[in-house]
Amino acid sequence: MKKLISILLLACLLVSCAAAEGARVAALKGPTAMGMVKMMEDKAESYSFQICAAADEITPLLTQGKLDIAALPANLASVLYNRTGGEIQVLAVNTLGVLYIAEMGNSVHSVADLAGKTIYTAGKGSTPEYALNHVLAANGLTPGEDVTIEFKAEHAECLTALMANPEAVAMLPQPFMTTALTKSPDMRVAIDLNAAWESSSEGSIITGVVAARREFVEENPEIVERFMEDYAASVKFTQENVPEAAQLVGKYGIVTAEVAEKALPACQIVCITGDEMEEKLSAYLAVLFEQNPEAVGGKLPDAPFYYKAA
Repeated sequence: MKKLISILLLACLLVSCAAAEGARVAALKGPTAMGMVKMMEDKAESYSFQICAAADEITPLLTQGKLDIAALPANLASVLYNRTGGEIQVLAVNTLGVLYIAEMGNSVHSVADLAGKTIYTAGKGSTPEYALNHVLAANGLTPGEDVTIEFKAEHAECLTALMANPEAVAMLPQPFMTTALTKSPDMRVAIDLNAAWESSSEGSIITGVVAARREFVEENPEIVERFMEDYAASVKFTQENVPEAAQLVGKYGIVTAEVAEKALPACQIVCITGDEMEEKLSAYLAVLFEQNPEAVGGKLPDAPFYYKAA
C-alpha cells in the first residue's frame, strides 16, 4: 500500500512539473484566439489558455507576471514595451488587417466615395482609428472636414447606428463583420481597409501580435521555441482546414462555428516571425508614430523589442 501511495505521489509530482514547464497564454476573443485553437485542442497539457474579451483584462496579468505569453493589439505591445522599460518582447505578428467598411446599399466602391459620409466605428485611440485616419489621409480626405467619424463604445453600436442611418457607413472588424452581414440583406462590404492601406502605402495593417515577458523568454528558451513551433503549426491548421478549425473556434466559445467558417478566410491570421516580423511591424508602428507618438508609447521600440530565435 505504501509503495502504491509513493508511486501515486511521484506521478502527481511529475504532472505538476510538466505543467510548470509550460506557459500561461492568453488571447483576445477574435482572430488572435482563432489561430490558437489547434494548440488549445492538442496541447492543453503543455500550456494553460485563457480567452479574454478585452485587452484591458490581459495587460495587468502580463505586466504583473501572471501571464507568460499573450496575443495583443500591435500598438499595445509597443506601449507596454516602453512603459516597462523593455520587459515585453514580440514573438510574432499573428493578425494582419481585419477592418472592413460596410454600407446599406451600393454607393461606396472606393475610399474617395466616403467623402461626405458619416463613418461609425469603435476603437478610438487604437488600431481602428489610426488605420482609418491613415487611409483617409492617403486618399485626400480629412476627418472632420470631408468625412465625419463617430466613435461608438462597441461594434454592435456601430451596426445599430448604421441600420438606423443607411446613408452612413460602418467600419467593423472580422469576425463581427460576418455576423453583421446576416442582419440585413441590404448590407454589403464596400471597402477592405487592409487592401486600401496596401494600395496607398508600403506594408500592411498589423492588428495583432504575440508578445511575451522578456524574463520568461530569457529563462525558458526551450519552452518559447516549442511554443513558437506549436503556434506556427496551429496557425497553419487554421489556414488550411477552415471547416475543422471553425468547429474548434465554436467549441472554445470564440464565435459560433457557423460564423467562424464564413469569417476565417477574411481574418488574415498569420504567423510571421524573425526579420520579416521586424520589417512589417516596425513599418506599421512608424505610421502610427507619425500620427500620434503616444499610440506606440511615446517612441518607436528598438531592436530588443523583436524576438529572434537563437
